[in-house]
Amino acid sequence: MNDMMTIASLKNKKALITAAAQGIGKATAEMLSKQGVHVIATDINEEKLNTLENVDKRVLDVTNQDAVKALSDDIGAIDILFNCAGFVHNGTILECSSDDWDFTMSLNVKSMYMMIQAFLPSMVSSGGGSIINMSSVASSIKGVPNRFVYSTSKAAIIGLTKSVAMDFVQDNIRCNAVCPGTVDTPSLHDRLEATGDYDDALRKFIARQPMGRLATADDIAKLVCYLASNDSSFITGQAYVIDGGWAI
Repeated sequence: MNDMMTIASLKNKKALITAAAQGIGKATAEMLSKQGVHVIATDINEEKLNTLENVDKRVLDVTNQDAVKALSDDIGAIDILFNCAGFVHNGTILECSSDDWDFTMSLNVKSMYMMIQAFLPSMVSSGGGSIINMSSVASSIKGVPNRFVYSTSKAAIIGLTKSVAMDFVQDNIRCNAVCPGTVDTPSLHDRLEATGDYDDALRKFIARQPMGRLATADDIAKLVCYLASNDSSFITGQAYVIDGGWAI
């Protein structure tokens, strides 16, 4: 994080980040803050959210439309929206219950629909902005075993991203998706523990990476910062693969 060049066009901008209490969301909140951005960091976990410094912290359940609308009314126009909240379900279609489907689609996709719908009008009226949505290589980009509903939801995010980008390109709104491979985050380690053999599961995750390592949260945060900045002002509607060569 310390070797990242200062992006002048980010200074004094206002950014809202979901799932900012840990992992990619936290790394991005910290990185944007160091770039002089006024960061509004949101998460459902207040205890972990409070570990962040130099940001405006708000507890938010992104699946609660009333809460999303109330936050939008409270903070007004923003320049950057990073929809980072999501959930990884493990299993095939035969291991995906109706409840699993509803929860995953609600958190991974509908929350982005609600966040963009709530914040987009003020972004348009204030002259534009950048929306970055967290998708995944496990989507329409690459088939991954045992990621049925997760991959379905992440493919939907790419479609959502392109649709918003097309509809609002003339309003100076840019909308892009970030599609990581496997990232070393607390949620990944929770999933590794859940397998019952943490070391073997970690070895297998690393073995499938052509670069021989997992991505760091900072690797992804740097791409988000670029897409948030004016340095990417001619880029919209794109699904950026950042996976260390996994999808080649």
